[in-house]
Amino acid sequence: MNSAETAYPEAHYPEALALPAENPFATRWETPFRLPPFAAIKPEHIRPAFDAALAKHKAEIAAIVADEAEPDFANTIEALERAGRALSRVGGVFYNLTGADTNEALQAIEREMSPISSRHWSAIMMDEGLFARVDAVNAKRDALGLSPEQARLLERSYKGFVRAGAKLKPAEKKRLAAINERLAGLGTQFSQNVLKDESSYALFIADEAGLAGLPEFVKAAMARAAADRGKPGQHAVTLSRSIIEPFLTFSTRRELREEAFIAWSKRGENGGDSDNRAIVAEMVKLRAEKATLLGYPTFAHFKLDDAMAKTPEHVRGLLELVWKPAKARAAREAADLAALAQDEGENGPIRPWDWRHYAEKVRQKTYALDEAVLKQYLQLDRVRQAAFDVAGKLFGLSFAERPELQGYHPDVRIFEVTETASGRHIGLFVGDYFARASKRSGAWMSAFRGQRKLDGETRPIIVNVCNFAKPAEGKPALLSLDDARTLFHEFGHALHGLLSDVTYGSLAGTSVARDFVELPSQLYEHWFLTREVMREYCHHAETGEAIPEALIEKIEKAQTFNQGFATVEYTSSALVDLAFHSLEAPAEVDPLAFEAAELARIGMPAEITMRHRTPHFTHVFSGDGYSAGYYSYLWSEVMDADAFNAFTETGDVFSPAIAERLKRYIYSAGDTRDAEEAYTLFRGRLPTPDALLEKRGLAA
Repeated sequence: MNSAETAYPEAHYPEALALPAENPFATRWETPFRLPPFAAIKPEHIRPAFDAALAKHKAEIAAIVADEAEPDFANTIEALERAGRALSRVGGVFYNLTGADTNEALQAIEREMSPISSRHWSAIMMDEGLFARVDAVNAKRDALGLSPEQARLLERSYKGFVRAGAKLKPAEKKRLAAINERLAGLGTQFSQNVLKDESSYALFIADEAGLAGLPEFVKAAMARAAADRGKPGQHAVTLSRSIIEPFLTFSTRRELREEAFIAWSKRGENGGDSDNRAIVAEMVKLRAEKATLLGYPTFAHFKLDDAMAKTPEHVRGLLELVWKPAKARAAREAADLAALAQDEGENGPIRPWDWRHYAEKVRQKTYALDEAVLKQYLQLDRVRQAAFDVAGKLFGLSFAERPELQGYHPDVRIFEVTETASGRHIGLFVGDYFARASKRSGAWMSAFRGQRKLDGETRPIIVNVCNFAKPAEGKPALLSLDDARTLFHEFGHALHGLLSDVTYGSLAGTSVARDFVELPSQLYEHWFLTREVMREYCHHAETGEAIPEALIEKIEKAQTFNQGFATVEYTSSALVDLAFHSLEAPAEVDPLAFEAAELARIGMPAEITMRHRTPHFTHVFSGDGYSAGYYSYLWSEVMDADAFNAFTETGDVFSPAIAERLKRYIYSAGDTRDAEEAYTLFRGRLPTPDALLEKRGLAA
């Protein structure tokens, strides 16, 4: 009997499903590390696997309810933890594929499964018999002799049931379940509509004049994009950030910048089947009704009650604290851009499609920092290695590529993560970095499998998905400074998943309060910008020379450059999100009129648009994740600025003592304690916004 069989005896392998043998979900996976056998999993396997997994989960829940023994922690709370492992396995594969490498067959299944999955979970969370058992265990929690982690699991489980409507009357439960089902379907449709608008658009440029001002790296990415879309020899502006943003930055063809920007800005509001305006209106209305049913004045109150921020007032207070100096800073930046544009003969006002272009020129002029020059020092492979090695220095991890392991797409790379000192297996890290039409935009971390220790050690399989421009064959992939920070950001999330060290899977890794989950990721970005890291890993793609000290100095000096723009772009999006979800029992909402009214209220500068306009605001409307929660990045930034200061104050950005506390209380702890308590244990106190304002150059 090998060690894998010992760890996963058949009798204790609940992931296998009663399906025909040819379906990969019928058996346990005899692959290295139990990696999903991607090549064997076809769209036609997914729906039967979901149906079988849902039926199995229902049976597991029914067995808990039917247990005649008095409810206790083991037969109720731990039993709930064990239930649904087959469903988690199917969902772990499916939802990752729909985000990173989708197709029409998978999208059709996603549309089918959204309401079915919602009904399934509503039925469980509103089951009277099940909640009666959870309630009974919770009532005697002080007498059970629970460990701190067990007490936390009980607290989170009980609160989860209450927030899902377990205490409502039957008619209210029925209405809430219907709302949840409808919201799930709308969220899926919203996301698919945005992807449709993104993947269907391309501005093809056939002549050299249309490429005026573009550096070679932008032209190469556009040439590849055109070839991928069946027009070799031309160049294509797509709506992937890795192409649209550098095009807007460098193109001297203002009319083309305007055309591309408007297409980018209007995703989800182009009329026809992919228009999201009616979806947003309905979602806002349904979310408000859901909050009322659950006893909250608004949806924002409902969401924030389970977050660090606790109330919309706290959130608004932070956003407005930042908004005023950000707007003042943006006004000064706009004046600088307008002056430069005038010098170049452009007398009209600065428009949103002009900002990046002139900002880059001002940056070059003020700091002599040229994005095209800098990019040559930011090779994807080296930046990724830097992220790995920083994790080695801070947390004692090693990363080894396993090319024999097969991912879900040829671009995917898989690494085994081990503890350097002992060689112990920590997990698998999956890197999927290049943009493609089958992938939704943005960057994210997810898990094919989470960590837990209940019933034996289960190690995680974590994935980072990005949308960097794919280089020409044989050329290295080059990143912008923003791309490099994105890679470090997502890898910070990945470490949160990989380093997780908890007993119960529902408390593992990133299962923390939404406004705490961005702390590990945003904090990790800081290390990329340290001299120690830049000197070692930023080498010229052609000459191999290390980045010059003078260029590092320019990067440091330019850190607060354009922060008025960046902060206005982000904070306006967070304020609009909060405004939508602070409505009490709204009648019909016109999303664009509402967006415009809120932007007018806060005095949005005409030269800047929201980072995510409402019809393509996937954070908020493609599901429930960041709804009334987009502020979380700023909330976490208050903490990340303060947390990195804990290292710099020691004079050693890799301080072993601080790194050990960071690992123990933040990266490995999951949701085993309250976020405020976790941060205080790490830092000795809670942070103030001072470090954030200083970092962004907004301090008075």
